[in-house]
Amino acid sequence: MVCTHAMMLAQNKYKKHMEEEVIINVEHLDKMYKLYNRQRDRMKEALGLTRGRQLYKEHYALKDVSMQVRKGETVGIIGTNGSGKSTILKIITGVLSPTAGNVEINGRISALLELGAGFNMEFTGIENVYLNGTMNGFSEEEIDSKLQDILDFADIGEFINQQVKTYSSGMFVRLAFALAINIDPEILVVDEALSVGDVFFQNKCYHKFEEFKKAGKTILFVSHDLSSISKYCDRVVLLNHGEKMAEGKPKEIIDMYKKVLVNQTTSAMSGSEKVGEDGRLAGSLNRNVKDGLWKSYLTLNPSNDTYGSGLAEIEDFCLIDNTGNITNTVIKGDSFSVKVKTKYHADISEPIIAVSFKNRMGVEITGTNTMFEKLATGECKDGDEIVATFTQKMMLQGGDYLISLGLVGYREGNFTVYHRMYDIFNVQVISSKDTVGYYDMDSEVQLFKNGKEI
Repeated sequence: MVCTHAMMLAQNKYKKHMEEEVIINVEHLDKMYKLYNRQRDRMKEALGLTRGRQLYKEHYALKDVSMQVRKGETVGIIGTNGSGKSTILKIITGVLSPTAGNVEINGRISALLELGAGFNMEFTGIENVYLNGTMNGFSEEEIDSKLQDILDFADIGEFINQQVKTYSSGMFVRLAFALAINIDPEILVVDEALSVGDVFFQNKCYHKFEEFKKAGKTILFVSHDLSSISKYCDRVVLLNHGEKMAEGKPKEIIDMYKKVLVNQTTSAMSGSEKVGEDGRLAGSLNRNVKDGLWKSYLTLNPSNDTYGSGLAEIEDFCLIDNTGNITNTVIKGDSFSVKVKTKYHADISEPIIAVSFKNRMGVEITGTNTMFEKLATGECKDGDEIVATFTQKMMLQGGDYLISLGLVGYREGNFTVYHRMYDIFNVQVISSKDTVGYYDMDSEVQLFKNGKEI
């Protein structure tokens, strides 16, 4: 009996401790928008002239979403566009009101959502600092004590004394970010704000972000940059079409998100789509998708540059991760393949199949082709098909890259482009560790201290 009583006391104490640790509590959150076909229908409803009819469609940006964030945690929220990520942050920070559900916040929040949304364009930078500080509940004395840190972080010089309407977009976001990040919040809410400004300012922002994390601040973080999610977050929540799909450790949730990204281009797909050694899709397929259309499962570039003679074509292509799934994302260090299916409409000798990678600035980083790899494609007849699979280890730094495909060769002594597809699709490299430059040397490092390995 005594033992049972002691256990109950311990359980109650633990439960109370856990409840105290919850700093953001979201329960059964709904956000519904009314979508009207005609503007006059909105007016009719406002004036009570609907005669009992519903003149709108209900669109749920969030549907029965619950989550908790504990003190000192860094929690990421990921999902496709329109999944409800920004909506839930705006409700948590008080910018939007929920249709149903409850949100409890136990701490002072600083939100990096729409940077500079509260700025008065006629005021100077310094006046906006005091205006926003007051709106966030600070006294003039408290703002005075933080002012130098804000000015140093923004680093916009004498422009701080000029009207904000004269600022460049870069100066505007620097000041807005500096103000939001230096008010010493207990909870930091970030929505894609770490990508503002130039590369040096971004570096400064990430350092500040890491300082917050080391100081035990609570961070709620929305980003499309899966490398940052993987590197910084203790836990990740996946939203899909306004509903909470899953939550857990970054790697497992990012893997699940990769499957969601694959399913983006076709509805009601039946699980993971895998490509076999024979170049055909393995497993069950959605009946609306023809067998072999691998590119249907990728996010393609709508403005790619495609041209060629038409004597042969790149019929299909895909990128496959180390589990055999078609995807636009690869984890750094994993092996992956680019598979290219070519079809011939004339007799062609020794065609060359190529693949190359560019960064977002259009700089060609790496690439290869069947000629460089000393693979003979031989004599191709009208109607023939060749599938080339380029398999390698992903050692590019985290980020987005564009993939181009080519089918070229020599015909009657002249170099001929049969089919080229520039920047046809992207691959996002997810990395928890980046080094200097474009690719990782994958070094093995040993350290010895006082003659002993550490």
